[in-house]
Amino acid sequence: MKTSRGRRLPTPDQLQIRWMIRRDMAEILCIEEESFEFPWADADFTRCLRQRNCIGMVAEMGGGVVGFMLYELHRAKVHVLNFAVARSHRRFGIGTGMMTKLIAKLTPQRRDRIVLEVRETNLPAQLFFRSLGFRATSVLRDFYQDSTEDAYLMQFLAMPDVSELPHRLAG
Repeated sequence: MKTSRGRRLPTPDQLQIRWMIRRDMAEILCIEEESFEFPWADADFTRCLRQRNCIGMVAEMGGGVVGFMLYELHRAKVHVLNFAVARSHRRFGIGTGMMTKLIAKLTPQRRDRIVLEVRETNLPAQLFFRSLGFRATSVLRDFYQDSTEDAYLMQFLAMPDVSELPHRLAG
């Protein structure tokens, strides 16, 4: 299938989303460097992944890593810490595939939302997450250590299962 720009979208058999492993780090760091003005270092990834509740996932196509995400599991939410797709593979549905997989882990009974912060100047990320159903819920003033830039706190809420909603009879 092609996009409106004539680019081919990856088919499910071409895109594999799997757990991050140590040997992925060189490719992840390249994606991180090209994606962010203030990129994480290898030590930042290592420190994060050593925490019990931190999970890393990668998107792989053609034997190479083309995207990644790191997130923390909390009692009632999932907090996305870092997320990027290689510039050469953007707008192919890879980011959507990764976030869809994460959204599928939500349940109204347990972890019912995903939260993340997006720089106020990162309009492409804001629009991407909004297209998936995320909403900006607040502004985090002077949020980043590397600049005085604000961030938007964005949130995705799981929809309750219709069978579990209370039924009201007319009358």
